[in-house]
Amino acid sequence: MGNTFFLHPSLLFFVVLPVIPWLKGIWRQAVVLLVPLLAFTLVLGMHPGIYGTVNINGLSLVFGRVDKLALVFANVFALMSFIGAIYGLHVKEPWQQVAAMGYVGSALGCVFAGDFLTLFLFWEGLMVFSSALVFLRKTRSSSRAGYRYFLVHVAGGLLLLGGIFLHYHQSGSIAFVRFDQESAGLAQYLILAGFLLNAAVPPLHAWLPDAYGSATVVGSVFMCAYTTKTAVYALIRSFPGFEILIVLGVIMALYGVVYAVLENDARRLLSYHIISQVGYMVTGVGIGTALSLNGACAHAYAHILYKALLFMGVGGVLEVTGRSRFSELGGLWKYMPYTFVFTLIGGLSISAFPLFSGFVSKSMVISGAWASHLQWAALGLTLASAGTFLHTGLKVPYFIWFWRDEPSFSPPEKEAPLNMLIAMALASYYCILIGINPSGLYKMLPFDATYHPYSGAHVMASLQILLFTMLGFFLLIKKLYPEPKVGLDLDWFYRRGASWFMAFCRNVLRMLDEQVIKNLHKTLALPLLRGLARLSAWNDERVIDGFVDNSAAAVLRLGDHMRVFLQPGILSRYVARTLTVLAGIILLALYLR
Repeated sequence: MGNTFFLHPSLLFFVVLPVIPWLKGIWRQAVVLLVPLLAFTLVLGMHPGIYGTVNINGLSLVFGRVDKLALVFANVFALMSFIGAIYGLHVKEPWQQVAAMGYVGSALGCVFAGDFLTLFLFWEGLMVFSSALVFLRKTRSSSRAGYRYFLVHVAGGLLLLGGIFLHYHQSGSIAFVRFDQESAGLAQYLILAGFLLNAAVPPLHAWLPDAYGSATVVGSVFMCAYTTKTAVYALIRSFPGFEILIVLGVIMALYGVVYAVLENDARRLLSYHIISQVGYMVTGVGIGTALSLNGACAHAYAHILYKALLFMGVGGVLEVTGRSRFSELGGLWKYMPYTFVFTLIGGLSISAFPLFSGFVSKSMVISGAWASHLQWAALGLTLASAGTFLHTGLKVPYFIWFWRDEPSFSPPEKEAPLNMLIAMALASYYCILIGINPSGLYKMLPFDATYHPYSGAHVMASLQILLFTMLGFFLLIKKLYPEPKVGLDLDWFYRRGASWFMAFCRNVLRMLDEQVIKNLHKTLALPLLRGLARLSAWNDERVIDGFVDNSAAAVLRLGDHMRVFLQPGILSRYVARTLTVLAGIILLALYLR
């Protein structure tokens, strides 16, 4: 236990949960802003150590393991909670803010957890509060998406819990530590599967675009920042150097880009690019070197900010126009210029454009792949980077703000709300600051590795890729025109499977119930039940009642005889019978002696 004072930042978020619904107006806004600021201040003042240890039945639960790895994620989680709080200030319904506060608190709880049971406790909190952010949109499609999201993450939580139990049975420890690839068995791979589901690794990924595209405007901003990055943190903590993650990470990076080509909805497109960008982080974890792990941490930090900025920009458009499909948008640059500029900054950041945050983080993972002689992985990630610029850096701003001279609907009368613009401006500031001066971010990274992003070769190679991608975009722009279609992903299987199961229940099981089970009930079950009832009644009447009644009658007769014997009513008989009893007792005693 460290000697330094430690207050868990999650407590701040959880304490205010029951208070927020009762606050109104500026008081609620003040609390919603103050809590993230206090949490960020706490994180900045933390010192490495072990805090908040609780012993229960021989198990040591650690709620406050503070080290450089935990601090870099806690820093960006707390910072993002403040930016997200500003973005959602205009929301009148308190429950979105309650869910967001609980969501952030759960993520911070995972980051500081020193054992698997504590991790699991907060891991399930992530599921509950993020599901609420989907349900709170209160549409038919969001309710269905939220239900699917909840079921998928319950399955992932069960995989994680099963792995934890097996690991404890084998090792006798629940410490949240690094696993060895050579000795990993079923327990470790179950834990890995639970982490990979939350990281949205294919084929366990379809929940992400399904839920993020259906959540509330504010909810999607928070959701893009925490669930997948908490999973990345858990992978860095426990599974660095697992080579399977290299393959899965490269597949993720390319898979997300390919599906973004087909997507017509802006928020779903950004969701697929989350899968792609998290693929870089998963690859970095799989490579397992100090440089690649630092790259995974740095890219997670940068990604949270620029992806939230992109979701805030698209969310601002949805808030003002009620639309998020490219086929319905276009021509908004005159009406929402600030939102356009901020979204463009996010697009340049995710595309790893020089002087923006993605340039100084994404390249660390690619450099780690080159340094580890994984040329195929480095080339795959580079190809994915070009696709990211094509669709997020170019397609998103072009088809939302340009490609039509005027919107196809009545033009909006105003920009996004002021608080949304302030939040976007703050996220844009950090995207540019990290890109221009990455030293502050690099100092926070947990592993000992040196990296200089602004070498001449790196800058020139990046500019060549970006400029040729831009050329290809404008040459093939007619092929990229949005179409009002819905893309199918692997969630088709459980969506279709669920409908087949319900049809089976409605048709086959109901027919069996009406025609088979009811007939069996009438012909066999009811006569059998009636016979058992008659047998029970006979047993009760003849056996039980007879025994009880006869026993009671015998006791009454015995009582009458005893009364006559002991109470004759004549004094001489009392004395005689008393002397007789005493004589009998004396004789019995002499005999026994």
